[in-house]
Amino acid sequence: MKTVFIPYNQAYKDRILTLFDNLNIRGFTLWETVQGRGSRRGEPHYGDHAWPTLNSAFLTVVPDEKVDNLLARLHEMDAATEAQGLHAFVWNCEKMV
Repeated sequence: MKTVFIPYNQAYKDRILTLFDNLNIRGFTLWETVQGRGSRRGEPHYGDHAWPTLNSAFLTVVPDEKVDNLLARLHEMDAATEAQGLHAFVWNCEKMV
């Protein structure tokens, strides 16, 4: 099992939910409002008067065999609209109940 953390510009929410449905990824946790700034490009997302946009984030645990397809599809979204901001980070899920 792998844990996938996906911080993204709030504009991606519906597209990511549809992707989860298409890939039969049912379980996730959603944080509606998170702040951040990309490590390479893009503007900060702080939700203030200077930087008014915000991010959200999903956390999901998926079988190893779903990770590559999920990342490929997320990469396609990001490449099409890089200025929005979307990342995905993967790490091992040792145990869960």
